[in-house]
Amino acid sequence: MSGSVVVGLDIGGTSTRATALTLDGERLGTGRGGGGNPTSHGAERAAAELLTALRGALAGVDPARVRAGAIGLAGAGRLLADPAGRAAFDRAWHDAGLRCPYAVHGDALVAYASGTAAPDGTVLVAGTGAIAAEVRDLRLDRVADGHGWLLGDAGSGFWLGREAVRGLLADLDAGRAPTPLGRQVLTDLLGAPEVAPRPRDTVDALIQAVTRRPPVELARLAPHVVAAALAGEPAGAELITAAAGHLVASVSRIRPAGATSPLVLGGGLLTGDTPLAAAVRVEAARRWPDAPLRSAGDGAAAAAWLAARDLPEVDDPVALHTRLVPTAT
Repeated sequence: MSGSVVVGLDIGGTSTRATALTLDGERLGTGRGGGGNPTSHGAERAAAELLTALRGALAGVDPARVRAGAIGLAGAGRLLADPAGRAAFDRAWHDAGLRCPYAVHGDALVAYASGTAAPDGTVLVAGTGAIAAEVRDLRLDRVADGHGWLLGDAGSGFWLGREAVRGLLADLDAGRAPTPLGRQVLTDLLGAPEVAPRPRDTVDALIQAVTRRPPVELARLAPHVVAAALAGEPAGAELITAAAGHLVASVSRIRPAGATSPLVLGGGLLTGDTPLAAAVRVEAARRWPDAPLRSAGDGAAAAAWLAARDLPEVDDPVALHTRLVPTAT
């Protein structure tokens, strides 16, 4: 099987990653581009980053060996419904020398596949936004939240940032001194941790600093909340606990109590050793004690696995997953 190559891409708002793998699991190349989400960056720019990542992954690889490919990105449905956007991606695929077909999957499905080969289960992703999805036969079925910053994304990086600002504003309104987390927010938004002699002046400045930027930029305050929680600060710990509650509640809308299928945690706030990941794991273990909890791994490799599953020479998709996505736990 080593003669056949599959390509997978994991496209996000800040980076695009591509990998080329043989069916034996040999990694032939990787590539990276800038943010490639067509919804936020436009189809042409996104396609250009796709091409950059593909060329990096295929350097030294004969494109004729590539039998299949898959792309994972947020808003996959919007791309598939946009003829101009799909045409831009088709051109980038062709310009990379590829002649095989490629599939487009939602990033939640790719995150799920990066954590398990099980056909049925649940995935919870929390980064800038937040979404939970039920997976059936490796297809997204029911979805909870993912409603965007204005209407949902409870427990996300945006939510944490917004709540940190709201807590600071409440303290200033009440005449209380800012918490250490509040001082970090003040420094980030206004350049200094000091409160004006008339606190309402600082309140007004904070409101202006937030409202003149794109709302989603509040997500960049989330690391301050995480750092505060790690330092044992009550304000940070309380927000992490509340965020975990929101995230697990989203999962509970689509996942029955006592379910034993895998639950995969993905996104920057739920992978690695983060306080939010730990809090979600504790609550998830309480609600679904017999379910395997997995962390999302290499999204580009998972996309490649999704592309390879239907090749005629693949007779054991689970064994193939072990070879192509070895970091999944």
